[in-house]
Amino acid sequence: MSGALERPVPVPATGAATAAVPVLHRSRARWAWALGALAVVAWSLAGAGLFSGEVLNPAGARQFARFAAGALSPDLSGGFVRVLGTSALVTVAYAASGAALAVLIGALGAPLLARTSWGRGRSGWAGWALARALVAVPRGLHEAVWGLLLLNVLGLDPWVGVLAIAVPYGAVTATVFADLLEEVPRGPREALLAAGAGRGTSALYALLPAAAGDLLAYACYRLECAVRSAVVLGLIGAGGLGYQLSLSFTSLRWEQVWSCVYALSLLCVGAVVAGRAVRRRLADPPPAPAGERARGGPRLHRDRLLTAAVAAVAALVAWSWWYLALDPAGLGAERTREQLSLLLAQSWPPRVSGPLLGSLAGAAVETVQMSVVAVALATLGAVLVSGPAARPVHRPGPVRGVLGALLRLGLLLLRAVPAPVWALVLLFVLRPGILPGALALGLYTLGVLGRLSAEAVEELDPRPAQALAGLGAGPAGTWFYAVAPRAAGAVLAYALYRWEVAVRDSVLVGLLGAGGLGAVLATALQTFDRPTATSTLVVLVLLTCAVDLVSARARAVVR
Repeated sequence: MSGALERPVPVPATGAATAAVPVLHRSRARWAWALGALAVVAWSLAGAGLFSGEVLNPAGARQFARFAAGALSPDLSGGFVRVLGTSALVTVAYAASGAALAVLIGALGAPLLARTSWGRGRSGWAGWALARALVAVPRGLHEAVWGLLLLNVLGLDPWVGVLAIAVPYGAVTATVFADLLEEVPRGPREALLAAGAGRGTSALYALLPAAAGDLLAYACYRLECAVRSAVVLGLIGAGGLGYQLSLSFTSLRWEQVWSCVYALSLLCVGAVVAGRAVRRRLADPPPAPAGERARGGPRLHRDRLLTAAVAAVAALVAWSWWYLALDPAGLGAERTREQLSLLLAQSWPPRVSGPLLGSLAGAAVETVQMSVVAVALATLGAVLVSGPAARPVHRPGPVRGVLGALLRLGLLLLRAVPAPVWALVLLFVLRPGILPGALALGLYTLGVLGRLSAEAVEELDPRPAQALAGLGAGPAGTWFYAVAPRAAGAVLAYALYRWEVAVRDSVLVGLLGAGGLGAVLATALQTFDRPTATSTLVVLVLLTCAVDLVSARARAVVR
């Protein structure tokens, strides 16, 4: 019996009779991790100042009310709508080019990160570990940080936005692609190796076709994420909808701010719908034509919809390359090399003075507390909305259908608005500190985690819930006994993944003065203190690696 043990329990009657009673099996490791997580959350809430009683800023309530009222009257004038249209094209172009380059980097780097590519023995393990450690550097820095660094090297060049997305996304994609290749059965590849094929040839013919569906699905997901990253880069001056949103917010034109938010939501809807259609097609492909079924044997069934989707993405990437006027020659220009040499000379070696290391340690603690509070609040919210926001198997009633649609729309708006914008809004009603940053990250993370949790509920086998409902169980009982226990593992795993992302995203709100390593980095960049900025980035990468290790260990326990 899964999750339970049976042992004989004496019946308090005349004697020797026993009855088999199921007893809940409690994993000591899970209990230890659960209690540790609760302690860390309580410590983080205390560090965020939630219990101090001095967190509200009543003076900003009126401005916050104006911001909220702007949602009902967005600016739809012809001139501003044309500006939004042009800005949306810039955002899509950055996202398409950056995601395409990231997928290319991931495809080229995945064999170097796969464990089987390095062979067995200590030397193979050392090479694999070194490759993974090197990839942790680009992964550990947020796209906005890469954008600020590249801006010093390339100036106002469209390559700044493209590379700021491609470099960290490429490192993440390479890691995920390598993990997907590792999950493919090894029998066909070992047969090719035994027949004399090389490692590259055997991987191309034995591993890649088997993992092609998962690789394509993840590439579509990366395109969705690139749209949001392109918006964030616009906040630091890369153009597009993010830049227009920043201008409108700075001038307190709330109607225009909400117009930008709705435009971002439409872009996110388009990316999500297209990506979901491709992933569902890959998960449930149409049957092969009758002629192919009659011939039997292995065959490659060509799906016209997937072929059209790949062709559309290729056309989108080609258009974005032309629209941004990307010139690869500029990356190797003499001025670029000079600026890169100057930046490296000014940034290395990093500053390692005692007072600075002490302040960085304190800022790292604030960053951890900020990310923990954000993920804890987002996880709680995701658990509450995952059931109603999930699309039911059968046609829902009118109330259930409207509630689910409203919740999905609300989650979309939460993740469409970048975390820095939520931080600026919350600073109207909250005092400066890490709490506004934590809540801003929590709202944004709830939009992402709520959607993932709802999809996890949608993918569950509906028969246990239907059986309980047929026996007379109410909606609450069906949820607690047939849905929540089976979805808990996936939701917790998603939350731990988002914790890793929240640590990186904390730099964004920190740049606005919300505390943490982002605040230290912002001060160093504003004062052109490059050695201090380098030290901050090193600490950020090390912190990200540490969180990755803890998160991976916790996910192993959850499973």
